[in-house]
Amino acid sequence: MKLNVLVDNNTFIDMYYLGEPAVSYYIEDEGEKILFDTGYSDVFIRNANKMDIDLDGIDKIVISHGHNDHTGGLAYFKGQNRDLELIAHPDCFCFREDPYGLEIGAPVNKETLEKNYRITLTDKPYQVSKNITFLGEIPELNDFEKRYAIGNKVINGLKDADYIRDDSAIVYKSPKGLFVITGCSHSGICNIIEYASKVMNENKIYGVIGGFHLFDCDERLDKTIGYLKSKNIELLYPCHCVSLAAKIMMSRKLNIKETGVGLKLEI
Repeated sequence: MKLNVLVDNNTFIDMYYLGEPAVSYYIEDEGEKILFDTGYSDVFIRNANKMDIDLDGIDKIVISHGHNDHTGGLAYFKGQNRDLELIAHPDCFCFREDPYGLEIGAPVNKETLEKNYRITLTDKPYQVSKNITFLGEIPELNDFEKRYAIGNKVINGLKDADYIRDDSAIVYKSPKGLFVITGCSHSGICNIIEYASKVMNENKIYGVIGGFHLFDCDERLDKTIGYLKSKNIELLYPCHCVSLAAKIMMSRKLNIKETGVGLKLEI
């Protein structure tokens, strides 16, 4: 698998790419070309062009969840592949607002997307490519990672607290173990890893990249660090929605690595 970071809060120095508080990765697996999330704007397209990555050649788009920092780029992408499959959880494209009433959901609805994509909406694990699986809805498997609501969502005309149950991830099965790729980990990064192990029937976690949604230096962070340390994960790339304070705490006990636009991984 090859992975290029197209969008992140951080950019690598002396590479002159654009950054924004969002996520987008370009991934290749056994000839399949996959776009994981689309960032907040057209930045993922502009960075891909600078990296000589032809986004018109992608086969599939996977969306981690429906917040606008992961779906915003869909409003700018006009792919030439008319058989392009878009994979997400069924709740991904509902209306969303933050606690102050600001709209924070995807800029395009499902009906509009259906005109341009072959859409697969599933809350179950789904095979994306030969070695990559979309995990679907993530169950709560650790007592320290309870879901909490962020604003509201509207489904079938009904407004309810938004626990972001569409938050998912993908996992690559390598000879060295599983490599987990997340968007924001609203579901809990340890819940995601634990569920990936169950779905793939593999206990060895080789690496993780993505947002871990960790901001405060609290009990949840302490237990997350303990869990990650127990897994002996070789490659840890916390980024996007991880505070500097949380990264500093993590770095004291874990071998975390810097992430930013321009990072290239080959697993």
